[in-house]
Amino acid sequence: MNNKRNIKQLAAAIGVGAYVGLWVLAALMGWTNVINILIVFTAAAAAAGLTALILRGHSKRQAKKLQRELAKQEKNGQASKNGAPTVDTKKSYGPEIDPVVQEGNRALSEMGRLYMSIKDPQVRQKINEIMRITDKIIQDAIADPSDIPQIRQFMNYYLPTTIKLLNAYDRMGSAGVQGENIDKSMKNINEMLDAAIEAYKKRLDSLFENQALDIETDIEVMNTMLAREGLAGNKDFDIR
Repeated sequence: MNNKRNIKQLAAAIGVGAYVGLWVLAALMGWTNVINILIVFTAAAAAAGLTALILRGHSKRQAKKLQRELAKQEKNGQASKNGAPTVDTKKSYGPEIDPVVQEGNRALSEMGRLYMSIKDPQVRQKINEIMRITDKIIQDAIADPSDIPQIRQFMNYYLPTTIKLLNAYDRMGSAGVQGENIDKSMKNINEMLDAAIEAYKKRLDSLFENQALDIETDIEVMNTMLAREGLAGNKDFDIR
C-alpha cells in the first residue's frame, strides 16, 4: 500500500514538473493557441503515466527479487522470520544433537513471531539480540556436543521462560489499554530482557571454556618446544 502511494506521489510530481517545463517551453516558443495548450497537457499526462508504469514495474521486480532471496535463505536454513540465522533442521547431526537443534529452532521461530507482533522497537531489538545469541548456542551444540548438558539447562528453563514472558508482554500490549498492573508488568518484562541478554551471553561464553583451556595448553606446549629448541627468542607466546 505504501509503495503504491509512493509511486503515485512520485508520478504526480514528475507530471507536474513535466507540465511546468512544457508550459515554459510553450511560452518561449510562443505556443498560445488551444491546440498547443492541449499538447502540453497531453505530454505532461503521458510523462506521468509512463513514469508510473516504469516505477511500478521496478517495484514489482524488487519485491519478487527479495522474495526469491528470502525463500532461498529459508531453504538453506540461513534465515528465520526476522532475518536471524538458523541451523538447517532438515540435516541430521546425530541422535544427541538433533533434539537440541529442533527445540532451538522452534524457540527461534516463536521469537521470530513475537518479534513481528510486538511493536515496541526497543523490545524488538532485545528480542533480536536474544535470537542471535540463541542461534550461536545452537551452533555450539553442533560444533561441540560435550556442551549439550549445559545447553539442555538453557533450553529447559531459560529459553522457555523468556518466551513465556514475551508472550505475556505481547498479549498485554495487544490489549490496547493502559493500567497500573499492565504498565508495571510490561516495564518489568522489558527490564528482564536486559538481564536475560547478559545471562545468555555468559552462558555462551561458558561454553567456550573447554576450548579456551585447550588453546592455553597448546600455547604452553608450543612455548616449551620453542624454548627447548632455542627458537623462542626473547618472549614466549602470551597466554594471558
